[in-house]
Amino acid sequence: MATPTDQDLIERWQDEPAPLLPLLHAFQERDGYLSEEAMRAVGRGLRIPIADLFGTVTFYHHFAREPAGLERPRVCDGPVCQMRGTEVLTASLRAAGHDPSPMPCPGRCDQPVPVITGSEVLTGRTAGTLVGGPSPLPPLPPDGAEECVFARIREPGRATLEGYRTGGGYQALEATVAQMAPAEVIDAVDASGLVGKGGAGFPAGRKWRAVAEAQGTPKTIVCNADEGEPGCFKDRVLMDHDPHALIEGMTLAAYATGAVRGFVYLRYEYPDTTDILERAIRAAAAAGLLGDGILGTDFSFRLMVRRGAGAYICGEETSLLNSLEGKHPFPRNRPPFPVTHGYEELPTVVNNVETLCSVPPVLVRGPEWYLGLGTDDHAGTKVISLSGDIRRPGNYEVPLGLPLATLLHDWAGGVPDGRTVQAVTMAGLSGGFLAGRDLDVTLDEPSIRPKGSFLGAGGIMVFDDSRDMVAVTRQSMEFFAHESCGKCFPCRIGTQRLVERLDGGGPGTVDAWVDEVTDLNEVMKKTSACGLGQAAPLLTESLIRYFPDRVRAHLEKGR
Repeated sequence: MATPTDQDLIERWQDEPAPLLPLLHAFQERDGYLSEEAMRAVGRGLRIPIADLFGTVTFYHHFAREPAGLERPRVCDGPVCQMRGTEVLTASLRAAGHDPSPMPCPGRCDQPVPVITGSEVLTGRTAGTLVGGPSPLPPLPPDGAEECVFARIREPGRATLEGYRTGGGYQALEATVAQMAPAEVIDAVDASGLVGKGGAGFPAGRKWRAVAEAQGTPKTIVCNADEGEPGCFKDRVLMDHDPHALIEGMTLAAYATGAVRGFVYLRYEYPDTTDILERAIRAAAAAGLLGDGILGTDFSFRLMVRRGAGAYICGEETSLLNSLEGKHPFPRNRPPFPVTHGYEELPTVVNNVETLCSVPPVLVRGPEWYLGLGTDDHAGTKVISLSGDIRRPGNYEVPLGLPLATLLHDWAGGVPDGRTVQAVTMAGLSGGFLAGRDLDVTLDEPSIRPKGSFLGAGGIMVFDDSRDMVAVTRQSMEFFAHESCGKCFPCRIGTQRLVERLDGGGPGTVDAWVDEVTDLNEVMKKTSACGLGQAAPLLTESLIRYFPDRVRAHLEKGR
């Protein structure tokens, strides 16, 4: 097959919705990097000023600007992989003749240490032991624990259309378009208590209703699959092993809201998932479950995958929308909100993978069933990505309200090597740490919020009593400083100042240092434009709260 020309690539994508990212990926895959000539061709084809395009391209981690850059190994330097052997693997790759570079957590905390080279993700501890392979399936839950999104994910062939339908897939869509009005679907989702599982916890039914009632067409469903929070890898396993659940959930959301188009915004670091989703979309369309006249009705919905290029901030919904539109991915000021001014300034639902995968079973089994999955007054379940110093890392779907200690010790086997739990992160890194008596919480927002943290997307990293929590905090804050988009100065400057303070800089006495860092934390939380700058201070805040003696010893040693 002949190598496509610049014009071939531009003609393939220029008339498609959200063309910039797929066109840039096409040029990079053809040439192994993005040359200046390629960028000029893209700029001409999409009528983007070259200066704007250059600023956008260089914002992302994974667009290579040097020849053969796509093949250069990128090694995870996230918190769990740092504990599990990033330095050893990097040295091994150099010894084997490679020139590796670091990358932020690519969502493989259950399989450390990951390396991306070209379009392939490998994991291992040395250059000679790197292997590929599918995402690990979630461990079986204890007897009596009922699941929602994981209930059938372990069935053989589940990722295929035939396997999905054998297990009851698309029953919700078939029944809904035949028997329910769109408003009835929204009422059922609302009654179930289903909330967003990506971090914010906003009621899904309320969001859908706002889009359904908003003026302006065409309306859009966007799946936020940019799972960039360190320590989170739940959406990857759902998409890899149950892609049709996501497709069905998005199609139901489209039916309920009147949307006619949808995008899965997928993080760059999941190349295998791209192929899985696109195969599933083609199969669903061929079976009349997507596209025009779905299931013989006048309901139509087109679904597309758009792959990101590596930017943590694109997990924030308005940054994601700007990225889809080919703009610089800064967060937008709100209001207006995406429900009225989303993709192309039109009404848009933005939900994450776990939320959308929950919709088909909720509609098949009913709102009361989903309400009953939680404990006490908590509705439903939450998938927790568990990693770090734990015997059985992986994804666990737990009833909301489950004690954290039950998950760590009974479900996941506890801390290995006779160690004890020193601290855990909540919400990936965004929730800071819990330690000491505050480990006695249940997995729900009302229990965790009073401790100064939040459950969020459900990434929990465990640190045993051998870990240097000041070093962990410093490395984590450096991640936030690197990932700050730079739009607002409280985050742009504040994260860098906190890195410097964790390096020992700042006032000459420990008490003055603590006062200054506390002041920085408060200013960032109150004035940052988006969740990155508001969440990063929870790391230093919780470090000072739980480990004051470690902080004092670190500062005194440095001076």
